[in-house]
Amino acid sequence: VQLQASGGGSVQTGGSLRLSCIASGRPFSSVTVGWFRQAPGKEREFVAVDTRRGTRTSYADSVKGRFTISRDNAKNTVYLQMNNLKPEDTAVYYCAASLLNFPLSALSSYSIESNYDYWGQGTLVTVSS
Repeated sequence: VQLQASGGGSVQTGGSLRLSCIASGRPFSSVTVGWFRQAPGKEREFVAVDTRRGTRTSYADSVKGRFTISRDNAKNTVYLQMNNLKPEDTAVYYCAASLLNFPLSALSSYSIESNYDYWGQGTLVTVSS
């Protein structure tokens, strides 16, 4: 699976951006796609995940209510709509694909980087105050 992330940019506090992750090389509906981010000087962290076929989503507490992950299987694309952005959202955002199939009771497993098989290049989001 090849992943291409795009949509990053610079916005002011309270602004919005929509990131896109286009996948190729495998039937898109068969993979779970997650978003992670890495802020300057910090470790990469989980942001959101959309399970295969979009049957379930999960978010980091820091973005709940502000970010929405969705997918369009016909376009092989997963989106991350980011609203009410804050300076602390500044980071390089990465999309990743997992071939694993965790039960809904273990959805938190998708927050672990090592459970992802493929990674796209990052896209930079900068939020100024």
